[in-house]
Formats: sequence, structure tokens, C-alpha cells
Amino acid sequence: MANPIEAVPAKKQFHLEEEHHPEGSTNLGFWLYLMSDCLIFAALFATYAVLGGNYAAGPAPADLFDLRFIALATLILLVSSITYGVAMIRAERHDKAGTLLWLGITGLLGLAFLGLEVFEFSTLIAEGAGPQRSAFLSAFFALVGTHGLHVTFGIVWLVVLMVQVWKFGLTPENHRRLMCLSMFWHFLDLIWIGVFSVVYLMGVVV
Repeated sequence: MANPIEAVPAKKQFHLEEEHHPEGSTNLGFWLYLMSDCLIFAALFATYAVLGGNYAAGPAPADLFDLRFIALATLILLVSSITYGVAMIRAERHDKAGTLLWLGITGLLGLAFLGLEVFEFSTLIAEGAGPQRSAFLSAFFALVGTHGLHVTFGIVWLVVLMVQVWKFGLTPENHRRLMCLSMFWHFLDLIWIGVFSVVYLMGVVV
């Protein structure tokens, strides 16, 4: 007796696989994930808004933050969004080498941003301004640290995608994955703009 799977022509099997993993469901699932991340960051911003003024007789934002240093980190992260955009343009033109080059530049910029964030955290802790010092610092480390973890995850994801593009090329599946990572990377930029404005800029200027 013939195997029912083998009896289906290869072309029809391909269409069945496409219907089993429709592109729309991937995009919908990723948007749902981004919405859940929005809720997480909204909760962290709300926590900082409530606790950000409780210094426990310790240092305030104006005593700790160097806006020039934070502006440099912000510039690096924003430029990484531009380089990722260039990578997507190269992908649209089916330029594999160009896509990998600009993805690599984006990853290096992300690592530079993380390096500055780790340096800031280590400096604050060395000065006795760790997360246990006050409610303000607890909320600060939770918010900024969560963003940093997301950037770390984004860099790991980017490296995995670079390997896939290098091995399999700019297939429709890899292009869809690049689009999802693009949305995630730009989302992190938007969150950081909020962090820079609410935590650093308002903390030092206001």
C-alpha cells in the first residue's frame, strides 16, 4: 500500500509546508512578543517614576550621571539602527556580502554600547552606588539593566542570523528573520530614547 505522504507530489508538499508555517502567523507572533515587552518596560518605567525620587540620603542622579558619556552611548545605539537599515537595503538587493558586512558593523556597535553600559554599572558600584543603596538606584539598575539584557539577546540573535545568511543565503525565511530582528532592534532604540530622556536627562537637568 502506497504511503499517503509519498503519494502527494513534491510541489503540493511544498505548498502544504508553506500553509503549515504561514508568514503572517510569524509576524503576528512577533508583534505579540513586542507588545509583551512593551508591558514589561512600561512597568519598569512606572516603578522608576514612583521610586526615582527616593535617594535614602544617598546620591541623586545629578551626582552620578555624566550626560556626555550617556550621549555617546546613545549616539552609538542610534547609529547601529542606521547600519541595520543599510543591511536591510543590501538584503533587498540580494547582496549577501553587503548584508553580512553591515550586520557585522551593527553587532560591533551594539557591543560598544554594552561595553559603555557595563563600565557605567561597574563605576557606580565601585563608588558605593549599587542597586542596594537606595530605591532610586534599585529602579535605575532594573530598568537600564533590563534594556541591556535585551541588547545582549539582540546581538546573539544577530550573530545567529549572520551564520544562517552565510550558510544558506538570503532565502525568504532568512529575510523574514532579518525583518523581525529589525523591528526588535529599532524597538530597543525607542526604549533607550525613553530611558535617556526620563532617567538621565530629566535626572540631571530637572
